[in-house]
Order: sequence, then structure tokens, then C-alpha cells
Amino acid sequence: MNTLLRPLLVLFTLLTLLTGVIYPLAVTGIGRVAFANQVSGSLVMRDGKAVGSALISQSFQEPKYFWGRLSATSPMPNNAAASSGSNLGPTNPALIDAVRGHIDALKKADPGNALPIPVDLVTASGSGLDPHVSPAAALYQVARVARERHWDPVKLRELVLDHVEGPQWWIFGEPRVNVLLLNLALDRAQ
Repeated sequence: MNTLLRPLLVLFTLLTLLTGVIYPLAVTGIGRVAFANQVSGSLVMRDGKAVGSALISQSFQEPKYFWGRLSATSPMPNNAAASSGSNLGPTNPALIDAVRGHIDALKKADPGNALPIPVDLVTASGSGLDPHVSPAAALYQVARVARERHWDPVKLRELVLDHVEGPQWWIFGEPRVNVLLLNLALDRAQ
């Protein structure tokens, strides 16, 4: 029995150290060097203070700001601890009613806007935490934000277009606009 037990305990201890201590420390160290921004949570700093993360949506309610995608997290919007979608299918009456309500709210906030409403302004993302909107969604909001801030819409449109990010590695995904970064640039510019 001792001849079997000793090698098993030695192997167990070595594998525990290798996979439970050495490997995680090595991966963490490499991550801190190679991906320092991502490891720290992709925090966005303003005046030396963290104001959010570039990877998690922030809630902007005021008409003078660009609005992001809706959040399906609970008990509050943009709750990173409760990432989830709404789980409502496209034919679900609750989703249809919610989309109609969001369309009405957008029209009420900007009654003169005749542009088609982009779908990402009236639906939540799969995670409920998407920090990006499509360029069309950001451009849809230019008239409202320009009116609220007493800004030239042409200059505001240029600011939006300056914040369009291309597909990741030039091939994955669609062009997008990070709402937090756009709103911070908007505050800085004014």
C-alpha cells in the first residue's frame, strides 16, 4: 500500500503546485505585461479618476448625452454582476410592446427626427452590457444632442464619425461607437 500511496501523493502535490499555483501565476504575469489595460478592467480615466470601463455600458439618461443600448440586467441597468439578455424571442408580445415603448420614447425625446430608428436603440444586447452602438444609432441622436448642447450638428456629426471603431483586427464584427468614450469626448470638447 505504501508503495502506491507515496507516488500518488507526490504526483498529486506536484500537479497541484503546477496547475493550481505556478500556471495561474505565470498566466497572470503574462497578462499584466502583454494586456495591461484589459487586465485592469479597461478602465476609462478622467482627471485621474475612473469613470467607467470601455467594455461595460454606462447609463446615460440626460438628453444632452448619447444613449447606449438598453440593458436587460437586473435589479438595475448595466449591472455587470447580473449580465444577461432579456430572453424574449422576436415574436414574444412583451418584447414587441417593449420595443414600441422605446420607439415612442425616442420619438418623444426628438420629435422632429425623421430618420429610421436603428434597432440597437430599442433592443438590449445579449449580455445586457454592450458599451457600443452602431454608427447609425449614434448618428440618429446627433440632432437631439446638438439641440440640447447648442452645438453645430455638422461638428457633432464629425465628432461621432471620429469615434467610429472598425471591425476588430479589420475582419471581425461591425463598425461601432463606444458611447462612454463619445460622451467623454463631447464633454471635453465643450
